Amino acid sequence: MSTEGGTKALVAALSANLAIAAGKFMAFAFTGSSSMLAEGVHSVADSGNQVLLLVGGKRAAREADEQHPFGYGRERYVYGFLVSIVLFTVGGLFAIFEGYEKIKEPHELHGWYWAVGVLVFAIAMEGWSFLTAYREAAKDKGGRSWVEYIRRAKAPELPIVLLEDTGALIGLVLALLGVSLTVITGDGIWDGIGTLCIGILLVVIAVVLVLETKSLLIGESADKEVVAQIRDALVDHDSVTDVIHMRTLHVGPEELLVAAKIGVNAEDNAAQVAQAIDLAEARVRRVVPIARAIYLEPDIYSAEKAAAGPDPAATPGGPGPSAH
Repeated sequence: MSTEGGTKALVAALSANLAIAAGKFMAFAFTGSSSMLAEGVHSVADSGNQVLLLVGGKRAAREADEQHPFGYGRERYVYGFLVSIVLFTVGGLFAIFEGYEKIKEPHELHGWYWAVGVLVFAIAMEGWSFLTAYREAAKDKGGRSWVEYIRRAKAPELPIVLLEDTGALIGLVLALLGVSLTVITGDGIWDGIGTLCIGILLVVIAVVLVLETKSLLIGESADKEVVAQIRDALVDHDSVTDVIHMRTLHVGPEELLVAAKIGVNAEDNAAQVAQAIDLAEARVRRVVPIARAIYLEPDIYSAEKAAAGPDPAATPGGPGPSAH
């Protein structure tokens, strides 16, 4: 995903949510609808989330230093995790509480046309925000399904905006349904049920975001396709005969760490091995530009070492750490 695409989607979502929040709170003031209050708080939470993601992107762009030699790319994951917590607590739990209170003590709506008008306006604005995020994500998705894209994306911004906007659109429909049923039946319990459904929806989305961003925080490898590209680029069947084992790690959405033990010719001298490593690194960077940090350890290929894996000392009966 390009950082530019994620920023564009975030700015669109922030603009829409600020306008929507103002309208929802105005409608709540005129109608007393708990659905409108829950939706207003939801929009404020979403606005705060987009600000957090923009701040995270800005901080992640800082240059590497002595204390953080691999840079600050993971700050985007940290802020993405904070967003999921805010959505869960401020958005979801608040709406569940409001819905429960309204179901216990329902009351009639006043000036319901305010609520309906604001909800229609909000659906239009959220639709614009969603389409912006959808178009930017479609450029990055490739041949993957949308579910796979949400689960495997290394940059958190677009998946978060997509999920937030999807939840917002469904929530607005639920709020409109709750308000409409309250007006038709004259029973305020429907407004409370709509609010409760909005809260449950937000909690579910927040839990999905927590699980996905937690995985990124812990550290994910490159996608299988990228790993295959790196492996193919390392081997030229001349100076580098094979890859004995390899590990990859995203230290940021657009920065990849590659560590591999490569097989070289037994008869090559130190200068030839050093040149082979330099050429292998150059081949990898041409194929996978985000592979910024590459560490290659030369060794003589053997099936036993390849089977032992990256940590042969931990393999029962396996050889000790390589001295190469």
